[in-house]
Amino acid sequence: MKRFINWTNVRLILMFIVVVFLFSFTSKRNSNRNLLKCAVVFVGENTLFIDKEMVNKLLIENKNNASSIKKENLALNKLENILNSNQMIEKSDVFVSVDGVLKAVVKQKVPIARVYDGNRSFYIGYEGSRVPLSDNFTARVPLVSGRINDQNEKKLADLFRVIYDDDFLKKNIIAIEIMPNGSLKMLNRDFNYQIDFGSAINVERKFKNYKAFFQKAVLDSSLYNYKKIDLRFTQQVVCTK
Repeated sequence: MKRFINWTNVRLILMFIVVVFLFSFTSKRNSNRNLLKCAVVFVGENTLFIDKEMVNKLLIENKNNASSIKKENLALNKLENILNSNQMIEKSDVFVSVDGVLKAVVKQKVPIARVYDGNRSFYIGYEGSRVPLSDNFTARVPLVSGRINDQNEKKLADLFRVIYDDDFLKKNIIAIEIMPNGSLKMLNRDFNYQIDFGSAINVERKFKNYKAFFQKAVLDSSLYNYKKIDLRFTQQVVCTK
């Protein structure tokens, strides 16, 4: 009994083999090529604390430049981990474009307060982590003095975040002192009075009271007469002349 060969199927199989071979050959050849360069893209509003040169050095590690690195030797996950371990970087995405460019999309951390505890100075980032000072730029954020520890760090980070997110507070609160008993003293940018905030509880309520008081008092210029604004009592604002 004769067997008939289905030449259509044979052609399809041969075409599939050729395509696989060409794809493998092209992939192998492409992986052996060297990178052309590095490109760094910063996203977000705050992009001043770490520059492109610093990121490039982290990407190429001990190499002189990107053109000396072969694509096949790249470990993209490792590079992302290296960038993300930098204390000024919140998140990164590293990949190689089709034209052979090693690209890094980087989001920097956003400082919301600068702390000086007597021995060292550092920023508190928006997400609550500690961020080292930068040689490139100094953030205009409230200066915080006093001790930050494991017990008060989270509450204080929440308070700093409330100030940063509010346009009025962000412009007016320039300094915060953490007292030994945990209460907070604050200074205003334009007036000489001291704000007695108390402990870092009922934060939004206290600031709401302060903003309402400020808007009323600024109309008659009485703010210049006060030495202390007491916000410790959430039902009222107590002023001392």
